[in-house]
Amino acid sequence: MSQITDSQKWLVLFGLCLSAFLLYLLSPILMPFFTAALLAYLGDPVVDRLERKMPRSAAVTIVFTALFAVLTVLGFLVFPLLAQQVTYLLQNIPGYIDHIQQHVLPAVSAQLGIDSTAIDLELIKNLFKAHYAQAGGLVSKVVTSIAESGMLLVAWSANLVLIPVVTFYLLRDWDLLIARIDELLPRKPQPVIARLARESDEVLASFLRGQLMVMLALGIVYSTGLWFIDLELALLIGMLAGMVSFVPYLGFIVGIVAASVAMLLQTHELIQLVPVAIVFAVGQMLEGMLLTPLLVGDRIGLHPVAVIFAVLAGAQLFGFVGVLLALPVAAVLVVLLRHVHDEYKASTIFNNS
Repeated sequence: MSQITDSQKWLVLFGLCLSAFLLYLLSPILMPFFTAALLAYLGDPVVDRLERKMPRSAAVTIVFTALFAVLTVLGFLVFPLLAQQVTYLLQNIPGYIDHIQQHVLPAVSAQLGIDSTAIDLELIKNLFKAHYAQAGGLVSKVVTSIAESGMLLVAWSANLVLIPVVTFYLLRDWDLLIARIDELLPRKPQPVIARLARESDEVLASFLRGQLMVMLALGIVYSTGLWFIDLELALLIGMLAGMVSFVPYLGFIVGIVAASVAMLLQTHELIQLVPVAIVFAVGQMLEGMLLTPLLVGDRIGLHPVAVIFAVLAGAQLFGFVGVLLALPVAAVLVVLLRHVHDEYKASTIFNNS
Protein backbone atom coordinates (compact mmCIF):
# COMPACT_ATOMS: atom_id res chain seq x y z
CA MET A 1 0.00 0.00 0.00
CA SER A 2 1.41 3.42 -1.00
CA GLN A 3 2.57 5.78 1.73
CA ILE A 4 0.64 8.97 2.41
CA THR A 5 2.75 12.05 1.71
CA ASP A 6 3.25 14.85 4.23
CA SER A 7 1.20 17.22 2.11
CA GLN A 8 -1.68 14.76 2.05
CA LYS A 9 -1.50 14.37 5.83
CA TRP A 10 -1.66 18.15 6.29
CA LEU A 11 -4.55 18.33 3.84
CA VAL A 12 -6.50 15.69 5.78
CA LEU A 13 -5.75 17.46 9.08
CA PHE A 14 -6.88 20.79 7.63
CA GLY A 15 -10.09 19.18 6.36
CA LEU A 16 -10.84 17.69 9.77
CA CYS A 17 -10.21 20.98 11.56
CA LEU A 18 -12.34 22.89 9.05
CA SER A 19 -15.16 20.35 9.43
CA ALA A 20 -15.06 20.61 13.23
CA PHE A 21 -15.09 24.41 13.04
CA LEU A 22 -18.06 24.43 10.65
CA LEU A 23 -19.85 21.93 12.86
CA TYR A 24 -19.31 24.24 15.83
CA LEU A 25 -20.63 27.25 13.92
CA LEU A 26 -23.67 25.44 12.52
CA SER A 27 -24.52 23.36 15.61
CA PRO A 28 -27.58 25.52 16.56
CA ILE A 29 -29.36 24.54 13.30
CA LEU A 30 -28.08 20.99 12.82
CA MET A 31 -30.18 19.22 15.47
CA PRO A 32 -33.12 18.26 13.18
CA PHE A 33 -30.75 17.03 10.47
CA PHE A 34 -28.71 14.82 12.78
CA THR A 35 -31.87 13.54 14.46
CA ALA A 36 -33.27 12.66 11.03
CA ALA A 37 -29.97 11.02 10.03
CA LEU A 38 -30.07 8.90 13.21
CA LEU A 39 -33.66 7.80 12.54
CA ALA A 40 -32.81 7.03 8.91
CA TYR A 41 -29.76 5.02 9.98
CA LEU A 42 -31.85 3.00 12.41
CA GLY A 43 -34.59 2.38 9.84
CA ASP A 44 -32.48 1.62 6.75
CA PRO A 45 -31.86 -2.09 7.51
CA VAL A 46 -35.62 -2.69 7.78
CA VAL A 47 -36.15 -0.85 4.50
CA ASP A 48 -33.47 -2.99 2.85
CA ARG A 49 -35.21 -6.18 3.98
CA LEU A 50 -38.61 -5.01 2.75
CA GLU A 51 -37.05 -3.87 -0.53
CA ARG A 52 -36.47 -7.51 -1.46
CA LYS A 53 -40.24 -7.96 -1.70
CA MET A 54 -41.46 -4.54 -2.89
CA PRO A 55 -40.24 -1.27 -4.44
CA ARG A 56 -38.02 0.83 -2.17
CA SER A 57 -40.48 3.73 -2.15
CA ALA A 58 -43.18 1.45 -0.72
CA ALA A 59 -40.75 0.01 1.84
CA VAL A 60 -39.70 3.51 2.89
CA THR A 61 -43.33 4.56 3.27
CA ILE A 62 -44.10 1.59 5.51
CA VAL A 63 -41.04 2.03 7.73
CA PHE A 64 -41.46 5.82 7.88
CA THR A 65 -45.13 5.52 8.86
CA ALA A 66 -44.43 2.88 11.50
CA LEU A 67 -41.49 4.81 12.94
CA PHE A 68 -43.32 8.09 13.39
CA ALA A 69 -46.50 6.35 14.52
CA VAL A 70 -44.53 4.84 17.40
CA LEU A 71 -42.89 8.18 18.21
CA THR A 72 -46.28 9.93 18.09
CA VAL A 73 -47.88 7.38 20.41
CA LEU A 74 -44.97 7.74 22.83
CA GLY A 75 -45.27 11.50 22.66
CA PHE A 76 -48.99 11.56 23.42
CA LEU A 77 -49.05 8.74 25.97
CA VAL A 78 -45.74 8.57 27.80
CA PHE A 79 -44.65 12.21 27.96
CA PRO A 80 -47.87 13.50 29.63
CA LEU A 81 -47.59 10.70 32.20
CA LEU A 82 -43.97 11.62 32.84
CA ALA A 83 -44.97 15.28 33.20
CA GLN A 84 -47.64 14.29 35.73
CA GLN A 85 -45.10 12.32 37.75
CA VAL A 86 -42.60 15.19 37.68
CA THR A 87 -45.35 17.53 38.88
CA TYR A 88 -46.29 15.04 41.63
CA LEU A 89 -42.65 14.86 42.71
CA LEU A 90 -42.30 18.64 42.87
CA GLN A 91 -45.54 19.01 44.81
CA ASN A 92 -44.41 16.47 47.40
CA ILE A 93 -40.82 17.62 47.90
CA PRO A 94 -41.77 19.88 50.88
CA GLY A 95 -43.42 16.87 52.54
CA TYR A 96 -40.35 14.75 51.86
CA ILE A 97 -38.15 17.43 53.44
CA ASP A 98 -40.42 17.51 56.53
CA HIS A 99 -40.16 13.73 56.90
CA ILE A 100 -36.37 13.81 56.56
CA GLN A 101 -36.09 16.62 59.11
CA GLN A 102 -38.47 15.08 61.62
CA HIS A 103 -37.59 11.39 61.37
CA VAL A 104 -34.51 10.61 59.28
CA LEU A 105 -32.10 13.20 60.70
CA PRO A 106 -32.90 12.39 64.38
CA ALA A 107 -32.38 8.68 63.70
CA VAL A 108 -29.09 9.34 61.93
CA SER A 109 -27.90 11.68 64.67
CA ALA A 110 -28.76 9.07 67.32
CA GLN A 111 -26.70 6.45 65.52
CA LEU A 112 -23.72 8.64 64.63
CA GLY A 113 -23.79 10.99 67.60
CA ILE A 114 -24.04 14.21 65.59
CA ASP A 115 -26.24 17.24 66.17
CA SER A 116 -29.20 17.05 63.79
CA THR A 117 -30.23 20.63 64.55
CA ALA A 118 -27.12 21.83 62.72
CA ILE A 119 -28.73 20.73 59.47
CA ASP A 120 -31.59 23.11 58.70
CA LEU A 121 -33.70 22.13 55.69
CA GLU A 122 -36.39 24.71 56.37
CA LEU A 123 -34.73 27.32 54.16
CA ILE A 124 -34.56 24.86 51.25
CA LYS A 125 -38.21 23.97 51.70
CA ASN A 126 -39.33 27.58 51.80
CA LEU A 127 -37.28 28.51 48.75
CA PHE A 128 -38.69 25.57 46.85
CA LYS A 129 -42.27 26.42 47.81
CA ALA A 130 -41.80 30.02 46.70
CA HIS A 131 -40.31 29.14 43.33
CA TYR A 132 -42.76 26.34 42.65
CA ALA A 133 -45.75 28.53 43.47
CA GLN A 134 -44.37 31.33 41.32
CA ALA A 135 -43.82 29.00 38.38
CA GLY A 136 -47.24 27.44 38.70
CA GLY A 137 -45.78 23.98 38.09
CA LEU A 138 -42.99 22.71 35.88
CA VAL A 139 -45.09 21.91 32.85
CA SER A 140 -46.93 25.22 32.86
CA LYS A 141 -43.62 27.07 33.21
CA VAL A 142 -42.15 25.33 30.17
CA VAL A 143 -45.30 25.86 28.10
CA THR A 144 -45.50 29.52 29.10
CA SER A 145 -41.85 30.22 28.30
CA ILE A 146 -42.20 28.63 24.86
CA ALA A 147 -45.42 30.50 24.16
CA GLU A 148 -43.88 33.82 25.20
CA SER A 149 -40.89 33.41 22.91
CA GLY A 150 -42.10 33.65 19.32
CA MET A 151 -38.73 32.69 17.80
CA LEU A 152 -38.42 29.69 20.10
CA LEU A 153 -41.90 28.53 19.12
CA VAL A 154 -41.05 28.96 15.45
CA ALA A 155 -37.81 27.00 15.92
CA TRP A 156 -39.57 24.11 17.65
CA SER A 157 -42.28 24.05 14.97
CA ALA A 158 -39.67 24.07 12.20
CA ASN A 159 -37.81 21.19 13.82
CA LEU A 160 -41.00 19.18 14.18
CA VAL A 161 -41.64 19.64 10.46
CA LEU A 162 -38.05 19.22 9.31
CA ILE A 163 -37.27 15.99 11.16
CA PRO A 164 -39.90 13.78 9.43
CA VAL A 165 -39.31 15.41 6.02
CA VAL A 166 -35.52 14.96 6.14
CA THR A 167 -35.92 11.45 7.59
CA PHE A 168 -38.13 10.40 4.67
CA TYR A 169 -35.71 11.66 2.02
CA LEU A 170 -32.69 10.15 3.78
CA LEU A 171 -34.45 6.79 4.11
CA ARG A 172 -35.35 6.87 0.42
CA ASP A 173 -31.84 7.80 -0.79
CA TRP A 174 -29.66 6.20 1.91
CA ASP A 175 -28.14 3.48 -0.28
CA LEU A 176 -27.62 6.00 -3.09
CA LEU A 177 -25.80 8.38 -0.75
CA ILE A 178 -23.52 5.58 0.48
CA ALA A 179 -22.76 4.58 -3.11
CA ARG A 180 -21.94 8.18 -4.07
CA ILE A 181 -19.59 8.51 -1.11
CA ASP A 182 -17.88 5.25 -2.09
CA GLU A 183 -17.37 6.58 -5.62
CA LEU A 184 -15.56 9.64 -4.25
CA LEU A 185 -13.05 7.64 -2.20
CA PRO A 186 -9.46 7.48 -3.50
CA ARG A 187 -9.08 4.24 -5.40
CA LYS A 188 -5.88 2.89 -3.79
CA PRO A 189 -6.92 3.11 -0.13
CA GLN A 190 -10.58 2.42 -0.97
CA PRO A 191 -10.53 -1.24 0.20
CA VAL A 192 -9.04 -0.24 3.57
CA ILE A 193 -11.47 2.65 4.00
CA ALA A 194 -14.40 0.42 3.03
CA ARG A 195 -13.32 -2.23 5.56
CA LEU A 196 -12.98 0.36 8.32
CA ALA A 197 -16.39 1.78 7.39
CA ARG A 198 -17.96 -1.69 7.62
CA GLU A 199 -16.37 -2.28 11.03
CA SER A 200 -17.52 1.15 12.23
CA ASP A 201 -21.05 0.40 11.02
CA GLU A 202 -20.99 -2.95 12.83
CA VAL A 203 -19.93 -1.36 16.12
CA LEU A 204 -22.33 1.54 15.77
CA ALA A 205 -25.26 -0.61 14.68
CA SER A 206 -24.70 -3.04 17.54
CA PHE A 207 -24.67 -0.22 20.04
CA LEU A 208 -27.40 2.06 18.71
CA ARG A 209 -29.96 -0.42 17.42
CA GLY A 210 -29.32 -3.06 20.05
CA GLN A 211 -28.68 -0.88 23.07
CA LEU A 212 -31.62 1.42 22.37
CA MET A 213 -33.90 -1.61 22.35
CA VAL A 214 -32.33 -2.84 25.59
CA MET A 215 -32.81 0.59 27.19
CA LEU A 216 -36.47 0.71 26.10
CA ALA A 217 -37.11 -2.86 27.26
CA LEU A 218 -35.51 -2.22 30.66
CA GLY A 219 -37.47 1.02 31.05
CA ILE A 220 -40.69 -0.90 30.44
CA VAL A 221 -39.67 -3.75 32.80
CA TYR A 222 -38.64 -1.41 35.62
CA SER A 223 -41.67 0.87 35.20
CA THR A 224 -44.09 -2.06 35.12
CA GLY A 225 -42.50 -3.71 38.14
CA LEU A 226 -42.48 -0.51 40.18
CA TRP A 227 -46.07 0.22 39.17
CA PHE A 228 -47.03 -3.29 40.28
CA ILE A 229 -45.63 -2.63 43.78
CA ASP A 230 -47.56 0.69 43.92
CA LEU A 231 -44.68 3.15 43.71
CA GLU A 232 -46.11 6.56 42.79
CA LEU A 233 -43.07 7.54 40.70
CA ALA A 234 -42.88 4.20 38.88
CA LEU A 235 -42.80 5.52 35.31
CA LEU A 236 -40.34 8.35 36.04
CA ILE A 237 -37.83 6.18 37.91
CA GLY A 238 -38.25 3.17 35.62
CA MET A 239 -37.62 5.18 32.47
CA LEU A 240 -34.69 6.98 34.09
CA ALA A 241 -33.10 3.64 35.00
CA GLY A 242 -33.66 2.38 31.46
CA MET A 243 -32.17 5.53 29.89
CA VAL A 244 -28.86 5.30 31.79
CA SER A 245 -28.52 1.53 31.38
CA PHE A 246 -26.22 2.00 28.36
CA VAL A 247 -23.46 1.95 31.01
CA PRO A 248 -23.34 -1.51 32.65
CA TYR A 249 -24.86 -1.53 36.15
CA LEU A 250 -25.46 2.24 36.13
CA GLY A 251 -29.18 1.84 35.38
CA PHE A 252 -29.47 -0.76 38.14
CA ILE A 253 -27.65 1.43 40.69
CA VAL A 254 -29.47 4.67 39.82
CA GLY A 255 -32.83 2.92 39.65
CA ILE A 256 -32.64 0.94 42.88
CA VAL A 257 -31.32 3.92 44.87
CA ALA A 258 -33.97 6.32 43.50
CA ALA A 259 -36.77 3.76 43.87
CA SER A 260 -35.71 2.88 47.43
CA VAL A 261 -35.64 6.52 48.51
CA ALA A 262 -38.99 7.19 46.84
CA MET A 263 -40.56 4.11 48.44
CA LEU A 264 -39.27 5.05 51.91
CA LEU A 265 -40.57 8.60 51.56
CA GLN A 266 -43.90 7.30 50.31
CA THR A 267 -44.53 4.48 52.81
CA HIS A 268 -42.00 5.08 55.66
CA GLU A 269 -41.58 1.29 55.93
CA LEU A 270 -38.26 -0.51 55.45
CA ILE A 271 -40.01 -3.76 54.53
CA GLN A 272 -41.21 -2.10 51.31
CA LEU A 273 -37.62 -2.08 50.06
CA VAL A 274 -37.82 -5.84 49.52
CA PRO A 275 -40.17 -5.67 46.49
CA VAL A 276 -38.06 -2.80 45.08
CA ALA A 277 -34.98 -5.00 45.29
CA ILE A 278 -36.88 -7.86 43.63
CA VAL A 279 -37.96 -5.64 40.71
CA PHE A 280 -34.41 -4.53 39.95
CA ALA A 281 -32.96 -7.99 40.50
CA VAL A 282 -35.39 -9.39 37.90
CA GLY A 283 -34.53 -6.55 35.53
CA GLN A 284 -30.79 -7.15 35.96
CA MET A 285 -31.19 -10.87 35.29
CA LEU A 286 -33.28 -10.20 32.18
CA GLU A 287 -30.65 -7.76 30.91
CA GLY A 288 -27.70 -10.08 31.51
CA MET A 289 -29.23 -13.38 30.39
CA LEU A 290 -31.70 -12.35 27.67
CA LEU A 291 -31.80 -8.74 26.46
CA THR A 292 -28.10 -7.91 26.00
CA PRO A 293 -27.05 -11.26 24.47
CA LEU A 294 -30.08 -11.28 22.17
CA LEU A 295 -30.22 -7.64 21.08
CA VAL A 296 -26.65 -6.37 21.42
CA GLY A 297 -24.23 -9.28 21.46
CA ASP A 298 -20.52 -8.87 22.20
CA ARG A 299 -19.48 -6.78 19.20
CA ILE A 300 -19.80 -3.29 20.65
CA GLY A 301 -16.22 -2.69 21.72
CA LEU A 302 -17.08 0.60 23.45
CA HIS A 303 -15.84 0.74 27.03
CA PRO A 304 -18.41 2.19 29.47
CA VAL A 305 -16.00 4.95 30.51
CA ALA A 306 -15.45 5.83 26.85
CA VAL A 307 -19.22 6.04 26.33
CA ILE A 308 -19.68 8.39 29.29
CA PHE A 309 -16.75 10.58 28.26
CA ALA A 310 -17.94 10.74 24.64
CA VAL A 311 -21.47 11.82 25.60
CA LEU A 312 -20.27 14.44 28.10
CA ALA A 313 -17.60 15.78 25.74
CA GLY A 314 -20.07 16.00 22.88
CA ALA A 315 -22.58 17.86 25.05
CA GLN A 316 -19.91 20.27 26.28
CA LEU A 317 -18.54 21.05 22.80
CA PHE A 318 -21.64 21.06 20.60
CA GLY A 319 -24.70 20.84 22.87
CA PHE A 320 -27.49 18.49 21.85
CA VAL A 321 -25.94 18.00 18.41
CA GLY A 322 -22.79 16.83 20.18
CA VAL A 323 -24.80 14.27 22.15
CA LEU A 324 -26.18 12.89 18.89
CA LEU A 325 -22.70 12.77 17.36
CA ALA A 326 -20.86 11.44 20.41
CA LEU A 327 -21.44 7.72 20.00
CA PRO A 328 -21.01 7.59 16.20
CA VAL A 329 -17.71 9.45 16.51
CA ALA A 330 -16.62 7.24 19.41
CA ALA A 331 -17.45 4.09 17.43
CA VAL A 332 -15.41 5.30 14.45
CA LEU A 333 -12.49 6.26 16.69
CA VAL A 334 -12.51 2.81 18.30
CA VAL A 335 -12.26 1.17 14.88
CA LEU A 336 -9.52 3.57 13.75
CA LEU A 337 -7.54 2.97 16.95
CA ARG A 338 -7.78 -0.79 16.39
CA HIS A 339 -6.47 -0.28 12.86
CA VAL A 340 -3.60 1.91 14.11
CA HIS A 341 -2.83 -0.71 16.77
CA ASP A 342 -2.70 -3.51 14.18
CA GLU A 343 -0.53 -1.42 11.84
CA TYR A 344 1.84 -0.64 14.68
CA LYS A 345 2.12 -4.32 15.73
CA ALA A 346 2.93 -5.20 12.11
CA SER A 347 5.44 -2.37 11.63
CA THR A 348 9.22 -2.54 11.77
CA ILE A 349 9.19 -0.09 14.69
CA PHE A 350 7.52 -2.68 16.90
CA ASN A 351 9.17 -5.81 15.53
CA ASN A 352 12.71 -4.45 15.48
CA SER A 353 12.62 -2.77 18.87
